[in-house]
Amino acid sequence: MQIHRIMPIIQSEDITATRDHYVELLGFEVVMDMDWIVTLVAPGDPKRQISVMSQDATAPMCPDISIEVDDVDAAHATAVEQGRVIVHPLTDEPWGVRRFFCLDPSGTVLNILAHAA
Repeated sequence: MQIHRIMPIIQSEDITATRDHYVELLGFEVVMDMDWIVTLVAPGDPKRQISVMSQDATAPMCPDISIEVDDVDAAHATAVEQGRVIVHPLTDEPWGVRRFFCLDPSGTVLNILAHAA
């Protein structure tokens, strides 16, 4: 399985202030703003990203990290086969991703996803 991107997710009650902090301090640029989640990229390097999230619009909890893979169905099958704790089922989201959440041994919520073809 190939991993395309790993992105930390910062949870914030004031998403605007947190977004502005990264923009003003480090020059990050907003590439996606859906009100409840904002994705920012580092200047000159679109693969270096962070997201700021106030809530997850379609999941019961906010993930801590987002990992984009080439085959989310295979990742999900492996997680199930290994008995990993799935806390959000494999779902096709309206903004063009297929994803599921599972827990790592420390309790970190992983958002494992692939973008729709």
